[in-house]
Amino acid sequence: MARVSQAHLDARRRQILDGARRCFTRNGFHATSMQDVFQETGLSSGAVYRYFRGKNDLITAVAEEAFERMRLAFESAGREAPLRPLDDVIDEVLSHVLEEHERESGTDRPGAFAELIVQVWSETLRDGQLAATLNAGYDRMRVMWAELVRTYQEAGRLRADVPTDHVVRALMALVQGSIVQRAVFKDVEVELRSGLRALLSPHA
Repeated sequence: MARVSQAHLDARRRQILDGARRCFTRNGFHATSMQDVFQETGLSSGAVYRYFRGKNDLITAVAEEAFERMRLAFESAGREAPLRPLDDVIDEVLSHVLEEHERESGTDRPGAFAELIVQVWSETLRDGQLAATLNAGYDRMRVMWAELVRTYQEAGRLRADVPTDHVVRALMALVQGSIVQRAVFKDVEVELRSGLRALLSPHA
């Protein structure tokens, strides 16, 4: 029997995750069944269960991937720090990640990815494994944000008399609040950049 290549295994896992994400984006976690995932991906139950034990595993994988996309986006945008204003960097990263997901999910519905993120957050209240995944992801994000913020503080573009971690937590709260607004208030265009520009002034 021919050995299945790693490239094939990776492509099949990608196929399943993309299909599950499309289902979750359209219908939400609770209204999506594994049968929906089988139908969306065109794969048998056995093929899907080879990679994921069930819906909770798929939700966790989607959450992990969202964190990784955010990390890569920050890593790319942060290369120009502190030459670019921090508000530009944050706004670009958030917009890029949200728009990329909506494009890959085949939907132009505003707030689709934001809705998915809010669902992930709510699932952590009942799923300890997912909560642990999110906690680990947030810890990694805080480290990354701290490096970015510290660069701006050292360059005199952010106030340095406030502990870096306090600034990081405040910025993350602003971004999370922006995601909630995108998800809940469908007709509201959330514009972070101008507000952040005022809040991030080193002379405020």
